[in-house]
Order: sequence, then C-alpha cells, then structure tokens
Amino acid sequence: MSGELRRTLLLAGLCVLLAQFDGSALFLALPAVAQEFHARVEDLSNAGSVLGLGAIAALPLAALADRAGRKRLLVLAVAAFSVANLATGFAPALAWLAVARLTASCFEVAAIGIASALVVEEAPRERRAIAVAALTIAAGAGQGLTIVAYPLLAPHWRVLYWAGGAGLLAVPALLAWLPEGRTWRAAGHVDNPLRVLFEARWRARLAVLALASLLAAVAFQPGGLYGALFASRTLRLTPFSISLVLAASAPLAGFGFVAGGWLSDRAGRRPLAVGLSLASALVNALTFAGSVALYWGGNLAWSVVGSAAGPVLTAWYAELFPTRARATSQAVAAVAAAVGGILGLQLVGLAAPSVGLGTAIVFVSVAPLAGALLLLLLPETRGVQLPP
Repeated sequence: MSGELRRTLLLAGLCVLLAQFDGSALFLALPAVAQEFHARVEDLSNAGSVLGLGAIAALPLAALADRAGRKRLLVLAVAAFSVANLATGFAPALAWLAVARLTASCFEVAAIGIASALVVEEAPRERRAIAVAALTIAAGAGQGLTIVAYPLLAPHWRVLYWAGGAGLLAVPALLAWLPEGRTWRAAGHVDNPLRVLFEARWRARLAVLALASLLAAVAFQPGGLYGALFASRTLRLTPFSISLVLAASAPLAGFGFVAGGWLSDRAGRRPLAVGLSLASALVNALTFAGSVALYWGGNLAWSVVGSAAGPVLTAWYAELFPTRARATSQAVAAVAAAVGGILGLQLVGLAAPSVGLGTAIVFVSVAPLAGALLLLLLPETRGVQLPP
C-alpha cells in the first residue's frame, strides 16, 4: 500500500468517523430528547422524516464532487456538519433540532458518499471491498464513541452535539494532507453527472439501485431511529443497559466489516449482497418482536450481518457506475433511501398508537425483503476495471 493510499484511507476514515459520531447520536439520545420536548411518537416520526430530506440536499453536493473533485467537497462537508452539530446543541425546541439535524444530515450523507467513492477509486481492484471495510470500521468507531460517551452524559444529550463541533479542528489537516483522487483526475469531467446516469448503459442499474435502497430504508430507518426508544419505553431498559447491548455488539460489528469485505473480494459482490440483505431484513424484524432476549439477539445478529453487508454493498454500488458520476450515483441511492425512510417513519408513526411501536416496525420489515431480491437484477462487478 502506497503512502498516498494510506493517507487517503486514514483521512477519509476520519471524515466518516466524524460524520457518524453525531449522525448516530440521536439514536441513543431520542428518549431524553422526547422527554425534554414532550414529544409523541408521531412528533418524532415527523421530525425524523424531516431529517431524511437532508439526503436530497446532498445530491447537488455529490454532483459537484464529480465535477470539481473529491477533496474540496469532502472538506466543505466536514466543516458544515460540524457547525450544524454545534447548532443542534443549542436547540430550544424540537423544530430547531429537526432543522439543525436536517442541515447536518445533508453534509453527513455527502461526506460519506464522497469518501466511499474516493476509497473505491483509489484502492487496488482486488482489494476494493476490504478498503471499504476499513472505511466502515472508521464509521463504526464514530458510532462507538457515541455509545461509550452517552451513558456517562445521559440525559444531557446536548453535550454530544457540542463535542461534534470538534470536526472543525480536522479541516486544516484535511486541506493540507488529503490527496485528490488520481482516478478522478484521469477521468473526463462533465457538466451534468445526472445526464450520464440516464444514458442507456446506466439507467436500468440506477433504477434498480434506487428502488432497492428505498425499500431497504422503509424498515431500517425506523429500526435505527427507534431502537433505543423501543428498548426504553417498551422493554424498560435503562440508558446504561441499552449502551451495554450496543457495546457487546461492537466486536461482532468489527468482525462483520472485515469478513464482508474479505469474502466479497474473493467470492463476489452479488451473492453476498443479496444474502446479507435478506438476513438483515429478518434480523431487523426479530429485534422488535417484543422481548429483551430478542432485542439482545437481534442487535447481536445485526452487528454481524448488517455490518458485513456494508462494505459489500458500498463497493458493488460504486463499481456499477462511471467515475464521471460515481459520487452522484451514491447520492441518488441516498435520496431514494431518504424517501423510503420517510415512508417507513410515517407508516410506523401511524400504526404505533394502535399496534405498538415494535409491531409496527416488524410490519414494515417486509419491504427490504423485496428490495434484496431486486438486487438479483444487477451484474457481478468483482475485480472489474472501473468505468471512467
């Protein structure tokens, strides 16, 4: 591995770590936020739906990264979501918090997508998925910091967001040391990456990717947002107990990241992506089936299958599209996932008062099963040369 690739992995990893640190904080802090603002599940679903719109705003940023380069847009995204984190910590009402998190979400989604495109483009073709796994481990570390910190701070959730402003300190290092991608520099740049994606060669792939991402998020977005709230209100677990579940899951997640990347570089993207996506949907339903044992088992199982799916899907999706529009294709998937997440949150918000929060999430877990089967329509890409 060259020194330039090591710097790219290290600094791109730092970007996604910072993005995930406060990007995942609301999961743990939601019970305290709901109590402070006297919010019902319906209110939280509406606020969570607003957050999903951030992915839509990330689309022009990703398109600009395809036109103007990975580095400068990645630095801009880190600076912007760090400022939004600070603003979140001063939220006097749920509406303020939702707008601040919407802003942060826009730049977090952009940062993660651009960093993923950069790593896939710069890694050797036979090690792309394992390189993405290293990036995913960095993202998991960001979540892990939140998991460790919040029980010590609970219910003072604002401190997490003030700490998230520390990303501003990383900006000078990124400007000085993050290399611009050689693959991007060598590719032809176009004024409208979306136009490229709608060419005959790419549009069918884009449609499948978007629909599969939408269906997955119908269940996974409510499952991610309401995990701690379900454990707190339905299962009566304390913040310490909830963090303990997540801490116990962390080593399994690390194993899943590495195993998924390693296997994908050897056995291919398509079979693993489909199988792990199906397993993830089943595990998501299991987690909310209604008992402490199933909550523990679901979280532990998700740490393996969901984490293993991450580098496989990221590498596969990036390899499916040309460098001229790769970051934009990642953003299109994120927009579709945002739409699916909004749909899932609204469905759960409507159903939860009647059937209960857990049952509502189990119900919507049917959607990602269909999304996983759609992936069978996409071609295998392991080891292919990236299209320019």
